[in-house]
Amino acid sequence: MTLPLFDQPLPMKAALGPRLRSLAARGVYFGTSSWKYEGWLDSIYTRRRYETRGRFSRKKFETECLAEYAETFPAVCGDFSFYQFPSPDYWQRLFTGLPPDFLFGFKVPEAITVKTWPSHARYGARGGSDNESFLDAGLFQNAFARPLEPYHPHVAVMIFEFGTFSKQQYASPDLFYRDLDRFLAALPGGYRYAVEVRNREFFEPAYFDLLRSHRAAHVFNAWTRVPPLDQQTAIEEAYTADFIVARALLSPGRAYEQAVRKFEPYERIQEPNEGARQGLRRLVARALGKKQLAFLFVNNRLEGNAPGTIQAVTPDD
Repeated sequence: MTLPLFDQPLPMKAALGPRLRSLAARGVYFGTSSWKYEGWLDSIYTRRRYETRGRFSRKKFETECLAEYAETFPAVCGDFSFYQFPSPDYWQRLFTGLPPDFLFGFKVPEAITVKTWPSHARYGARGGSDNESFLDAGLFQNAFARPLEPYHPHVAVMIFEFGTFSKQQYASPDLFYRDLDRFLAALPGGYRYAVEVRNREFFEPAYFDLLRSHRAAHVFNAWTRVPPLDQQTAIEEAYTADFIVARALLSPGRAYEQAVRKFEPYERIQEPNEGARQGLRRLVARALGKKQLAFLFVNNRLEGNAPGTIQAVTPDD
């Protein structure tokens, strides 16, 4: 008997889903950075699910595809939350209909982590000015952590992503560490926290010791101007918590905009990054060996297709 076209299995989805569920059962959660990518149609997403009157509907796809994403991946990194404090209605819509064990890593809004607003059209008149809510623990708790409390079981980790600080913003690393120490000490309990930095000079014992003192994880991040992932994961001091977080974003030396131009629409692997793959494999092995939780997120802009990268670094057992 031939299955209807709607029910025909997608080869990548059929291969990857069981593999990732097996890892998640052992505490290793792989996911991608965001999920609304039409380039994944016919590999992760079933095209016919998003048709209206026989034609593909982008609106239907963007509204509904997270449910199908969760059929393959046990977790996702919510990059959207970096740009705003989502409303209670948005949170309710986001979590409705998801499997009870599906997890999110959320980027904390930039209103908390940006010291000076970028001089960019998106920021309007505030561009170039100091951010008065930088490292405001009260704002974080009231506007972000508290609205998420009803959905606490879905929250794997909250990620504080700090862009590269200039010497004008912090004349020395110690000044940033002082502010970060105060901030982390003021955070509410009950959530896992992780910190991502993009200043190469911060990758030192003093920074790692600070995170360890607050049981916050260092985010092992593949990005333009930080040590490559294979080098970061070899730093024993960088394992600062009893859980692991990674974000494999970009190859060294490549800007975000360059990666977008090179890899869109993210349909396939175009440029394997062996250093990043080695680093991710090391994190998997460590988490399994030490029986620790790991939340490992991969971006399309690392190699061209995040599901393909994840397939390449996960054991087929």
